[in-house]
Amino acid sequence: MSEKLHTLRDSAAARWTALLFLAFAMFCSYIFMDILSPIKDLMQSTRGWDSTAFGTMQGSETFLNVFIFFLIFAGIILDKMGVRFTALLSGVVMLIGASVNWYAVTESFAGTGLETWFNNHLNYIPVFDELGISPFYTGMPASAKLASVGFMVFGCGVEMAGITVSRGIVKWFKGRELALAMGSEMALARLGVATCMIFSPVFAKLGGSIDVSRSVAFGVILLMIALIMFIVYFFMDKKLDAQTGEAEEKEDPFQIRDIGKIFSSSGFWLVALLCVLYYSAIFPFQKYAVNMLQCNLTFTEVSEGSFWASNTVTIIQYLIMLVVAITAFASNFSKKTLKITLLAVSVICLVVFCYMGYMRQSAETIFAVFPLLAVGITPILGKFVDTKGKAASMLMIGSILLIACHLTFAFILPLFQGSAIGGVIVAYVTILVLGSSFSLVPASLWPSVPKLVDSKVIGSAYALIFWIQNIGLWLFPLLIGKILDASNPEVVQALKDGSMTPAEAATSYNYTNPLIMLACLGVAALILGFVLKVVDKRKGIGLELPNIKE
Repeated sequence: MSEKLHTLRDSAAARWTALLFLAFAMFCSYIFMDILSPIKDLMQSTRGWDSTAFGTMQGSETFLNVFIFFLIFAGIILDKMGVRFTALLSGVVMLIGASVNWYAVTESFAGTGLETWFNNHLNYIPVFDELGISPFYTGMPASAKLASVGFMVFGCGVEMAGITVSRGIVKWFKGRELALAMGSEMALARLGVATCMIFSPVFAKLGGSIDVSRSVAFGVILLMIALIMFIVYFFMDKKLDAQTGEAEEKEDPFQIRDIGKIFSSSGFWLVALLCVLYYSAIFPFQKYAVNMLQCNLTFTEVSEGSFWASNTVTIIQYLIMLVVAITAFASNFSKKTLKITLLAVSVICLVVFCYMGYMRQSAETIFAVFPLLAVGITPILGKFVDTKGKAASMLMIGSILLIACHLTFAFILPLFQGSAIGGVIVAYVTILVLGSSFSLVPASLWPSVPKLVDSKVIGSAYALIFWIQNIGLWLFPLLIGKILDASNPEVVQALKDGSMTPAEAATSYNYTNPLIMLACLGVAALILGFVLKVVDKRKGIGLELPNIKE
């Protein structure tokens, strides 16, 4: 006789279905988050966005979360109103912000009175300009300003969704496969990065004419689907509460003074600082990674009309990517014979995927490999943390890999300029390792938060961590853009005097200095990881202990 199931949460099928809805919504939001990243060169050549404008706009995503403290309010909303309400609210906010962002980069915006208004205004923001944190600057293209406004609103929604999904997973999986669930959610969500890298340039160049707004429109449609996923989850979660008698909104209500309990935890601060350092070395890099590859790899233009230049190959490559992801992920839950078969299929398809990316001769299809290794190993890491522990140790390993990858991009990859095959191989290996290092965070860091704070304030704890993280996600895209321009004065000057076209300038940058900066973040994260391990051992927080209790 099987054990009687009392609630949806006791059913593995039900709780993993709930996870699927949450993960797919985040998958869609991850696509929009980086929708312009693979077409940075097109934004410069068609919209006049130089690296500073591009970096300022990309950093604006987190501006309201950081400086207007919206993310803190989002955490309070989550703790007071519950997962269901906050999930729907985040979906609506994301969609509104994305729609504004889309309009900003359309041809319809060009030449309007609104464009004139943005050209003449928001060039000086009192206090923010004095502090050097203004999201706009004099001379910033009007389309970039309005896109920044939309991205700010989207950023409020996506970060609210992030803490809501984390809280939702804790609700459904606490005491069960928590790290595995969080790792699996992040693995699926990060497939959004590959999807974005593959399809954003395709939509921008569809039909032989360049229109970057088509890429953004693709992202907006996916956010509509994300909202639908949250609506379906709403009804599942409501049914669970009806079965358990839980009432997030009324039982044990949140109070502002409870935040003091979070701030008093040294473990919380170490995890939060680790998070901001680690994520600041990854997410801002993603926004420039394609352009970095364009500047360091030697590509040969594929002739028009060939198979490798067609949209058909895009669909085929994406389907192969899905086979890689599905077989690698499924191998974690299979018995030995089937496991070996699935892994063999996954490896073969990964090689084919990489070969197709090389034959297409495009940086965006090469960087699309970024999340694929992570999809396969994240569940392994999550299961290890659930059953064996060692979360703090895994964070240190992730930091070491992070440092190695950024230094490889900075010093080794440029040595292969002119070597078409050698440079691509170095790029593929480094990108895969970087993606795998990234998988260590959701598998080890996020499931550790419930060990650091009271269950009543988990939502606020995640919000505070995300808020601290958002400081880095605002600052470092901006810094990378500024350092890039400052490190390449000859490119900036050639662009000004007209001796170099925007298209030529977009692929002529030297990325060494920004990459060294990102590697330094990894060094700082490694030091903090060591400190966290010492504090955990001294205070008995339990970060090195397994999540599943016998």
